[in-house]
Amino acid sequence: MSTSAILTNQSTTKTSLSCSMTETTYLSASAAAALDAELMSEPGFTLEQLMELAGLAVAEAVYTVVEERRPSQQVKPKILVICGPGNNGGDGLVAARHLILFGYECVVVYPKRSSKQHFVNLQKQCEDMGIAVLNGMPDDFEDRSGEYAAIVDSIFGFSFHGEPRAPFDDILLQLKKAQDCALVVSVDVPSGWDVDEGDVAGFGFSPQVLISLTAPKGCAMSFEGRHFVGGRFVPPYLEEKYQFRMPRYPGTSQVVELLKNS
Repeated sequence: MSTSAILTNQSTTKTSLSCSMTETTYLSASAAAALDAELMSEPGFTLEQLMELAGLAVAEAVYTVVEERRPSQQVKPKILVICGPGNNGGDGLVAARHLILFGYECVVVYPKRSSKQHFVNLQKQCEDMGIAVLNGMPDDFEDRSGEYAAIVDSIFGFSFHGEPRAPFDDILLQLKKAQDCALVVSVDVPSGWDVDEGDVAGFGFSPQVLISLTAPKGCAMSFEGRHFVGGRFVPPYLEEKYQFRMPRYPGTSQVVELLKNS
């Protein structure tokens, strides 16, 4: 990957105890793919390991925003996690398992299931935790979407191109309708957006929260909601090699929130 694959550095405020300033790099789709490949070569990360760390970060970010809005500790928050067929969906399966361990109730929608053994294992781990794994959206979703503490869009990631096809085209329409009454959280890229340019098709799906993984993608520069970065595993020498800047994570946190400068 050449440094030209990196889009830009944009000033952001890092949420930490010191609230210090930093610059965060936004990656193009090609740069993100090259970085993933690099992580799984010389540093020796496996896909399964990266997915577990990413899913944990997603769960922590969801927990953060839900707890801020939680009306009562007596009410157990219910999370709907919608998983796609690829690695982004795998991140969602991992996140659902961790959210159960955080004390939440979860339902997973997983319409197109991978036959790869790791994904089969992730689904079984969810089911072993008592998570219902559905083939489609709940029948009463349109009427009761506002009852979920959060709806996690873990459908398409940075490798997705083209137009969403069935059943995900209809699911995204349902999410677009639900975003006015429910907290929608997208993993890495809002599904249906161009990874580099954002919602160029003008579809209008706009989640309230975005959790970028490893590093923000170009589309995040036009994102208007709350923006977290997760995936605390990039070795410093890779940051130096590719000349991109990462946010500094506070304490033991797996996520950091980025705030645009006013």
